[in-house]
Amino acid sequence: MKLKKGDQVEVITGKDAGKRGMIISVFPDIEKVAVKGANIMKRHIRSKRDGEKGQRIEKEAPIHVSNVMLVCPHTGKPTRIGYKIEGNEKVRVSKQSGKVI
Repeated sequence: MKLKKGDQVEVITGKDAGKRGMIISVFPDIEKVAVKGANIMKRHIRSKRDGEKGQRIEKEAPIHVSNVMLVCPHTGKPTRIGYKIEGNEKVRVSKQSGKVI
């Protein structure tokens, strides 16, 4: 997976198209990511004790990685990601600016 936790991404399709946010969590086995402030869902929680009220919690649902693009830290625009080998390590490179991410 080319995206990592903490990356700034932009949602490119769906109801939240155009929104930008940081990746909260990555699910490589199902190829999805959770983005802060995008794809908000409501979760209903039942009361656990007598006299306590139930709640509705809003949280971010995962989005497929094909529906988000990494925002280049140098240009501030959405970009694709490539790889380059520098020395003994493999680094991510922005296809737009050609700089290491």
